[in-house]
Amino acid sequence: MSTEVPTQPNPSSEPPTSDGERRWWHFLTAGPPVRKPVFVSSVVGVLVMAIWAMVAPERAEAVLGDTVGWVVDVFGWFYVALTTVVLVFVLYLALSRYGRIKLGPDHSKPQFSTFAWASMLFAAGIGTDVMFFAVAEPVSQYMAPPTGDAETIEAAREATVWTLFHYGISGWALYALMGLALGYFTYRLNLPLAVRSALYPIFGKRIDGGIGHVVDTAAVLGTIFGVATSLGIGVVFLNQGLNILFDVPVGLGAQIALIVLAVAMAAISATTGIDKGIRLLSQLNVILALGLAAWVLITGRTSFILNAIVMNVGDYVQTFATRTMETFAFEGAEATEWMSFWTLFFWAWWIAWASFVGLFLARISRGRTIGQFVAGTMLIPFSYILMWISIFGNAALDRIREGDADFAETALASPEAGFYDLLESYPLSGVVIFVSVLVGLLFYVTSADSGALVMANLSSRLRSVQDDAAPWLRIVWASATGLLTIAVLAVGGIYALQYATVIFGLPFAFVIVLVMVGFMKALRVEGRWAASGEHALPLMLSARGGFGPDHESASWKARLSRAVDFAEEDEAVAFQDSVVTPALEQVAAQLEAEGVPSGVSSGVGDGDDETEGGRLPWVELRTTAERPFVYRVQLTESPVPTYGGRMIGDRDRYARLEVHTADGGQDYDVMGYSTSQIIHDCLDQYERHLEFLRLA
Repeated sequence: MSTEVPTQPNPSSEPPTSDGERRWWHFLTAGPPVRKPVFVSSVVGVLVMAIWAMVAPERAEAVLGDTVGWVVDVFGWFYVALTTVVLVFVLYLALSRYGRIKLGPDHSKPQFSTFAWASMLFAAGIGTDVMFFAVAEPVSQYMAPPTGDAETIEAAREATVWTLFHYGISGWALYALMGLALGYFTYRLNLPLAVRSALYPIFGKRIDGGIGHVVDTAAVLGTIFGVATSLGIGVVFLNQGLNILFDVPVGLGAQIALIVLAVAMAAISATTGIDKGIRLLSQLNVILALGLAAWVLITGRTSFILNAIVMNVGDYVQTFATRTMETFAFEGAEATEWMSFWTLFFWAWWIAWASFVGLFLARISRGRTIGQFVAGTMLIPFSYILMWISIFGNAALDRIREGDADFAETALASPEAGFYDLLESYPLSGVVIFVSVLVGLLFYVTSADSGALVMANLSSRLRSVQDDAAPWLRIVWASATGLLTIAVLAVGGIYALQYATVIFGLPFAFVIVLVMVGFMKALRVEGRWAASGEHALPLMLSARGGFGPDHESASWKARLSRAVDFAEEDEAVAFQDSVVTPALEQVAAQLEAEGVPSGVSSGVGDGDDETEGGRLPWVELRTTAERPFVYRVQLTESPVPTYGGRMIGDRDRYARLEVHTADGGQDYDVMGYSTSQIIHDCLDQYERHLEFLRLA
């Protein structure tokens, strides 16, 4: 039985009459169908949690506390080990031969510029919480370290490094893993952009059933609790800033109003799509945040902060291996409590966000190699985090060590106030605080609208990678996130949000293990495909001889003539029809005679948004098998080469007939080949396919 919501209105329902009603009806019903099991189960889970928190807040807080204690006792080691294993796994992929594999066909190119891509990288994965913890955590670790004496030079050195560790490459490795897996299975294997797709090598077509629904539901629930935690921290942070600027009261009422406002902005931004809303907000946020950090650096104790940054990097690198496996097994109850409140909370938080950010990163990273993706996701955002935390964290520690005990007490008792208290000691503090509130709001909105978009996509059956969920569904998820944030804030504030994150991140932690297994299985198949090309190369070369009695004198001349003949589009189309298609039909007929079901088909466009309007024709031979052989000749347009600064010929573009196989474009042109050469080239690729099947 189908579980999809129909994309067209029910014929039996009363049709809209006015233009306004018709537009509203189209808004509600347009878009891809909804995956009912995922959507319904996720919404029910969120509503049950929200209603329970509002009806019985004290009981909810007690149960959350007890449950997180159990999770820490039983699975604390698992969170630590998993984060380390994922980091090693992702680095291995980037540095191995798999690092050259593209997230998409071999001919695909990146959709966004490097700056736009980098902006969206950290705007999706970094929220207002970075501003919150940049001061709060270093001060807390200095005043109450996990081990050793407080308020010492050693505690000061450890404080900022612990914060960098919690926001460092370990967490970004979790994002990178999900982004890589989803991008690979979506753009290279043409599976839906959903978490379930990463488990295809393990479960096969069963991902379309109950297993897939459970996985995507776990991803949605983990996402919404992770996003709600960030938004809860963000709204408390913004409330404090608005209180300083405009005397807005600090309390749940003002925070609810801020949540409603931010959700409305997120809904509007989400419905504009990635190209318009999220990208523009991300780039604006980068500029403002960098400007804010630069102001604190330049107008503060510049030399001290720069020295501290260098020291922080050295300490981070030197102690990273020890920290990443640290569980404080022998340190006692206090260290265990610290572990649950800091490291385990952050690892659970990263895990809860992994599907959300990973899916979003996959959505914007088509055409980049695995190596490029890992380098970008682990170095670009961390460079920003290193800059931000080192500047603000060391400035806060310097102020405390200069004797400002009141500031230390403020930062411990009210972390959100500590950040603004620090800024008030700098020139033009009113302007600086206003900019910080604006940056925090933009972080809030980019996190909320990205989360709404991803949760809506996870609960939809998207027709293609370029599709996004219906606008109404994105608004539903933005509203649900706001409702959950309000409910958990009412229970116990930020601490309740932290508890919920640790708990609801656990189910998805097991999904991440399966994702690693499935991704590795798929990459091994990719490796066998590369090996099949090496094994088949001698056969391919043997077929490259001349195809006629006079080939010694004529073949090289014909080859040169073809190389400098830059065909018009109509010439290429005619050649495709008169030479390529008959050649492939001969091969298909012979394959059929050999008992290999196959056929030749043609069409326009290649499903790739890189073609000009998708208007360029193709013809392909395809076998019907579980792993089909594909030989497609796709018409493309390319700039005419230049020689000595001058174009060869009198045109700036020419037509090419490029060969595409199942793994994408092969970057060579068969325009001008003879029928025999087309047949032999097709057989070269077919023999490679057979070698791949043999190695598999």
